[in-house]
This record gives sequence, structure tokens and C-alpha cells, in this order.
Amino acid sequence: MSERGEPEEQEVREGEEESAETSPQPGGGTAEQPPEDDGEPGSDGEEVEVESSTAGVLDAEEETDLSDDAEHLEEPQRTEDDGNSAGALETAEEAETQADLPDEAEQLREPQRKENVGNSTATVKVVLVPEGHVMTVAFAIGLSIEELKRHLAAELRVPAEVLQISVDGRAVEEQQSLMELGVRPHGSTRMEMSSADPTTHPLRPLRPPEHDSMPDVITVRIQTDEGVFQEVVVEIERPRQRKAFLGGYRHRLTGTEYHHAAVQTLPKRRPDRAAVVFSRDTQTVELKSQTQQCPVDASTQMTGVGCYVSCLNDRLVAPGNYTTADEHHGRRLRAVIRLQAFARRWLARQEVERLRRERGRRLAWLELQERRRKEEKEEQLRDRRQRWRNPQRREDFNLLYHALEKWRHEEEQRINSSLRGAERKAALCSLLEQETQLIASIGRHRIAVHSSNYDKAVRTLLDKSAAPHRWRAADGRLIEMDSQHTLRARELRDLYNSLNQSSVSQDQRVQVLMALKHIAKEHACRLTRDIVDLIDREVDLMTRGVKAASLEGLRKRISTLFLQYIKTPAFNPEVARLLKVPQNPSQLKNDMFLCRGCHRYLQSADFSPTSSARLSGRCRDCTGLDNVARSRDDFSCYENILRRLRAGELQLSEDARIPFLLQVEDMRYLVEEIWASRSALNAGSDLYNLAFVRWDRQRDWSPWNCILLSKEETSAHMEVEDVHKVYEATFIDGIKHKHTLAQRHFSQISVMAEYLDAQPAAAPGNQLVSKPIAMVTGEHATDATPSSAH
Repeated sequence: MSERGEPEEQEVREGEEESAETSPQPGGGTAEQPPEDDGEPGSDGEEVEVESSTAGVLDAEEETDLSDDAEHLEEPQRTEDDGNSAGALETAEEAETQADLPDEAEQLREPQRKENVGNSTATVKVVLVPEGHVMTVAFAIGLSIEELKRHLAAELRVPAEVLQISVDGRAVEEQQSLMELGVRPHGSTRMEMSSADPTTHPLRPLRPPEHDSMPDVITVRIQTDEGVFQEVVVEIERPRQRKAFLGGYRHRLTGTEYHHAAVQTLPKRRPDRAAVVFSRDTQTVELKSQTQQCPVDASTQMTGVGCYVSCLNDRLVAPGNYTTADEHHGRRLRAVIRLQAFARRWLARQEVERLRRERGRRLAWLELQERRRKEEKEEQLRDRRQRWRNPQRREDFNLLYHALEKWRHEEEQRINSSLRGAERKAALCSLLEQETQLIASIGRHRIAVHSSNYDKAVRTLLDKSAAPHRWRAADGRLIEMDSQHTLRARELRDLYNSLNQSSVSQDQRVQVLMALKHIAKEHACRLTRDIVDLIDREVDLMTRGVKAASLEGLRKRISTLFLQYIKTPAFNPEVARLLKVPQNPSQLKNDMFLCRGCHRYLQSADFSPTSSARLSGRCRDCTGLDNVARSRDDFSCYENILRRLRAGELQLSEDARIPFLLQVEDMRYLVEEIWASRSALNAGSDLYNLAFVRWDRQRDWSPWNCILLSKEETSAHMEVEDVHKVYEATFIDGIKHKHTLAQRHFSQISVMAEYLDAQPAAAPGNQLVSKPIAMVTGEHATDATPSSAH
């Protein structure tokens, strides 16, 4: 803003504190603090930006005497020359003594009263506790304390949530406005502000107070019309950079410097052309080589007329060989090359040592993996031999029958290849007798194991029914609770164990039988009557002197009936949750199936599950009997492959699903029928050394995304990023063909169908027509349907 002619009447009002940095607020203008310059017009000076407004930030009591024109003309010069706060304080004290305003000031206030009171501004002086710094801002009295907090938080660069504002030691609510706190339009108020977290978010001004030399808010009185004056509130803005001086002039009478309006406004921003443009001058460099010899003046003194110079301290200096610039630079170059040679030698030794350490670690890891594979295979073979010698489970007996069948087949081939005629028939008869004896021996051992397992299962059932209820407390302690049912089950268990003891005296046996008789009489039914009759018979025989060996059968019957008594939920309620067959007949309605082998109606638990989620036609007993009599298959190797596959997939992905849907029979079909029980790379047929891994390691494992390899090859294959860059096209086509066969087989299973990947349609003329092939595996027969493979 610039003016020529009559001087402008202007009054500058300083705030109470000069330490706070302020920013423009609604209702006030902005002005930038001018750089200090005492030069002539045209140098950097004060920059002021004025906006017309009807809002003021000082009290009416602090306005100056508008009638004294000389005082207004001298006040800016005094403020500029002194540069301290004493003059401003004298001006404020002199302004407070004014009692009445002239009529001209009343004319200026008249349009302000007509405006909306809520939009009027007031001077808010905020004291930062505990530092004591003061921030002065012009703020609309209609706005809330919450908006004031947000503004102050942006100025202090702290979160608004940690700010706490109080007036006279009393906290104010965020919903209250300055008007509700009693602040008048164009008035002033004083508030205290503290931080709820002074350690993390302290309150301190961004600019130290000693760097400020200008007030925060000033009031400027300008002439808007002929004989009409208006007061404008101006807030001082302190920029970080110095603006260029674009011209101005100095008032002749007061000596005040005025800058052109272009300095007071922000530069016009060029439109964004969305393309990064660079100047050619900034992309090039100009090189200039200039040699300059600076003069060096030197002087010497020697003996002459009227001057004597002593030569006692003189010494003879012989000149050395002159070294040219090329020789000097050559010597430096050779030194640099020598240093580089030593440095590169040291770096090469470090790299060789690193490679040697990595090679040692790699060899140690390979040796560890090889030793681990050998130990794993030896453990499997050791476990297999242990199962041969002491079979305990059904799978162990299947292993025995499988080994027996393998031995019989080898002996039969040897006899057929070496003998003829009667000798061959005699050898076959002898082989049949040996096989019969071995089968009988296995059967006897199986009966003994079954009896031992039966007793163990009974004891386990009784212990589970008598166990107290357990749960974990909040502190991790294990809490146990006994109910009346668990106490009843524990009493029956102890009585059953005492009843089955063989080495007891006759008196102890009678006491156990009397206790059992007393318990059996609690419930009147056919079972309890039979137990009581058998107890009376045993007691009568023992009184007659019958030996214990003769009473073995009778005691066995009593034990069996008492076990039946314990398994009855009416007599032992705790055992109901452990029985496989539910006691409610309505629960058996949808859980009974017909076995095609023994033609019995059995529960679903008596049938072997498959991955197709359909029960097989034969129960477990018929399947086991058929395996013993005819097929004699051993699934232990396939079970190990499936277990290893599940463990590996769990390490790669916790969301693995397909490996846990497959059963051992499905794994056997996948290994034997699809992959021919051989490794895809080296054609190894050792089932103890084969494992399934992902074909494409970025996708989850599935029968159509797998490859059968030896354990040595799996680690190398899992490091392959792209199989098309490592393997040949012929090998990849063979693997895809096996994937197609597996996908065709498992697509018939409803549970597996939802995991099938979308396969692209085969191109015309590039299809292979396949004929149906009947594949028989054990008791199952699968007919492949005609289809085309890409």
C-alpha cells in the first residue's frame, strides 16, 4: 500500500508480550515484519499488508486520542527510532487515560454494532504454563474453545487433545464460546494454557522472544472516504525468508518508508501444467580454465655502506634435483596404484574368507541333512522291525501278513523256476504247510494281543469315567472338581479292580463279593439278579473247599456281568459320555448303515472313511479280514509320506486343507497309479526315501500341483522360482500329464471339487483321446472315463 500527498494517520498498538508468534485469524488483516534496514528508499524496509475489516482486537479503553494529529504523526517515527517496548507502554498508559471518544470515533463504531456480534473478534492473550510465554491472537468471539485449541495446537505443533485451557484458575469446557465466557466484541481476555503431557508435548513458542522486535497486533486508522475514517486490525506475520524490495518512497515530514503494494501481496502462482519442465541452463555446466599468477614481493638485506649484517648465523644451502610436475604427478600416481593394490588384495582376501565360510556352512548343512535323512530312514526301518517282532496294532499285523505274502510269492517263484513235476508239487505243498503254520502263529499272537488290549481299554474307560472334572483358572492353575457321578464311578472302578485280583485270600475275596452284592441289590433288574446268583454260587463253592482254578470260569462271568453293570448309564451316569453307542434310539436313526460283507447294520464309526466323504461298502472288520485272507497290503510307507507332507505344508501355510482331506488309500493311489512309485527325476523306487512337494511353490499343494521326488531332491526343487526356466519342455509336459490324471480322478470327489483350479480349454487339434482303463487296487476298482488331456 502506498500513498503520496497528505500523511496518513496511523496508530500502532503493541501487545503485552512480544514472545509469541501469531498467525492471521478471521476478522483481521495480516502484515509481515519488515527486515531492519536504515538505508535510503529503495532498500529493504517494513512490509505491511492491510485488509479492510470492522473488527478490532484492543479494548475501547486502549484507543488513542484521535483529535491530536501531531501526536499521531510523531508516534510511528518514535516507534521506529527507539525500537523498544517502553514507548509502546507509554502510549498504552496514555491511551488508558482517555475517558471519552470523539464523535468521529463514534461514527466509526456505528457500522460495527450493526454487524453480527458473533463474528466480531477479540484479542485473546494465552499464557503458556509454566514457561510464562504469552501468545496474542485475534479470535472471533462466536467460535468455541475447541476451535481455539485446534488453532493453538497447529501453531505450537502439538496434539489438540493434550491442551488444557483455564480462565482465572478455572477450567473451561470445549463447547463454550468466548461470548459465553463474557468476552465483549473488540475486547480482550487472558487465559492460561497447559499441557496434559508436559514430558512428551511441552508448550514452548516456535520463535524465541528475543528474536522478536515487532508487536503481534497493531491497529491502523485509514481514510476510506472524504471525512470518513476506519480502524483496521492488522496481525504481524513473520516470514522465514526476506522478500525482494520492489520499490517505495519516504514521507518527507515523518521520514516513514512506504513499500509498494506488490511487496505486500503473495506472488501469483503459475498454473500447474502437469509436466515437469527443466531449464536448459540448469542441465548444463560451463567449464572455464584460467591461469593466474599472483605477485609475490620479497626483499633481502646485505652488508653495504653504512649497514653491517652479521654472517654468523648464515648457512650454506645446496639446491636439490629439480622435480617437474609430470614427475611429481607420476610419483603420486604410482603411490595411489600401490595403495589400491594393497587395498584390493585385502578386499579379495576378505571375499575369499567369506566364500570359504559360506562353503563350510553349506557343506556342514548338506552333511547334516544327509545324516538326518539316514537317521530318519534307519528309524523307520527300526520301527518296522520292532513292529514285526512285537505287533500290537492292526497295522502291525497287516505288516506281518504283507511280509508273509511277499515271502510266499518269492518262494513260489523260486520253486516254479527251479523245480518240475512231482518235486514242484511237493515243494508247493511244503510251502503251503509253512504258510499255514505262520498264519496260525500270527493268529495266536493276535488273540493274546487282543486280550491284552481289551483289558487295557477297559482300564482306560474306567479311569476316564472316574476322573474329576478339570479346567484352567484365569491364573493358569488346574482346578479339579468331583461330583456325585464321578465319586460313584470311582467306587465302581475300585471294586472292579479288586474283583479281578487273583492273588487274594479267601476272606478278602468274600468281602469283595459281599460289597458287590450290596451294590447290585440297589437296583432290581435281571442283570443284578444274575450277578447276585453268581456271587452266592461262588461263596457256596468256596465254603465247600473248591479250588480257585475250578472257579476261574465263574469268576470270569461275574467280572463280565459287573463290567456290563458299570457300562450301564442308569447305574453309572458318568460313563454315558464315553460310550460309542448312544443310549437314545432316536440318535441311531440316521447313523446306521448296512455292511455288504457281513450284512450287519453298524454305525458310521465302524466304517473306514475316504476322501470322497462317502463310507465304504464294507466295515472295518470285513476290510481287515479281506486284507488278511487275500490282498495283505501294508500302508505304513504311504502313511509316512502323508505325515511328512502334512508337516511340510503346515510349515509353509497354516491354511493348508487338501493334505488333511486325503486318506492313506488316496495317497497310495496317487503314488502307485499316478507316479508309478518312482521319483520324477532319478526314478528311485525306495518308498522310504520318497516325498511329495509342490510343483509350483507359489500355489498350495494339491494332487494337480505336486511332484514325487526323493528326499535329497526336495530341497533343491523348493528353491526353484520358475519351473519353466529350469526344466525342459518334455519333462514339464510329462508332469502336466500326471496332474491331469490326478485332477480327473479327484474331480469325482465332491469335497475336492471346490479346490480345483480353472483349467483352460484345450485347443482344437491338440487333444489326446484316451480309452477307459480299468484299474484295480485291492478291493477297489476304478474305471477311468474317456476324456481328453491337453
